[in-house]
Amino acid sequence: MSRKRTDYRSTFYSRIENFVNGKEDFLLYKPKGNTEAKQLESLEEELAEAADLLEQREARQKLQDRMAPLDYLKNFHKLYGVVAALVCATMMILLISTVIYLPPFGSPDNPTNNEVIERYIEKGEEETGAVNIVTGLILNYRGFDTMGETHVLFIAASCVMILLLIVEGEEKKSVYANDRYLEPGNDIIIQRVACFLIPVILLFGIYVILNGHLSPGGGFSGGAVIGAGLILHEAAFGFRKTERFFNEHVYKIAKVSALCFYVCCLSYYFYMGAHGYDNHIPLGTPGNIISSGLILFINIFVGTEVACTMYAFYALFRKGGL
Repeated sequence: MSRKRTDYRSTFYSRIENFVNGKEDFLLYKPKGNTEAKQLESLEEELAEAADLLEQREARQKLQDRMAPLDYLKNFHKLYGVVAALVCATMMILLISTVIYLPPFGSPDNPTNNEVIERYIEKGEEETGAVNIVTGLILNYRGFDTMGETHVLFIAASCVMILLLIVEGEEKKSVYANDRYLEPGNDIIIQRVACFLIPVILLFGIYVILNGHLSPGGGFSGGAVIGAGLILHEAAFGFRKTERFFNEHVYKIAKVSALCFYVCCLSYYFYMGAHGYDNHIPLGTPGNIISSGLILFINIFVGTEVACTMYAFYALFRKGGL
């Protein structure tokens, strides 16, 4: 009797082991007798509890694995805050120490009051060939500063594109399908007025750019006018018609090419000036449209950069694309 019970127990536990390992369905075997049935039910409950504990352990381990990168990010943010505070404090100390050694404001002995301004006014037209002294100042004497401002525009447009550009998927299709949702679709009044105004705006922007070295204006203001004309065209006729002549491909070529040519022109100026060489670029006759050396071309490049940036901001915020 005891031998049969021992064999039964070994068979019973082996079936439990097979059930846990997924090799056998334990519920297919139902021993006879109330006592054995109760034992079986209690074992099933224990197995269910063990399975729940195992699932909880696995879930806890997965949660810990997911939290590990978050712990790293928390430490990184703490370190980032400390480094940012140190950098800000260092910059404040450097700026304050620099301001302390500056000459008094408005003093007649300051170089800015007795040399720089006189140089700009008296020698500006002769040295730059630009009748507009402001244009000669910002694109020649302070060309490095202006180049930095143009790079800021390029970086700002690139950052907005990274954050808002919709590359592919159903979201892009839905946005392009409903690009007229928030605008007056096919408004005959707006379209008729735009047909008259858009050519005038674009021509005026080109005029402001090309005459920037002769009269008030230049690349920044002319580019803003052209960008406004492109935005008006989109508001009146929609993105699909605007993309026929100004799409993402054209935008990238125009923007990158303008910035590269602009950097090449100013780099040539910087290199020749730093070594004391003549730049060998004729300034022309002051007052003529073809004059002022490379300033005319730099105005064109800056105007292209500004116009592309303005339209890109509008298009990316409007529908996430160009």
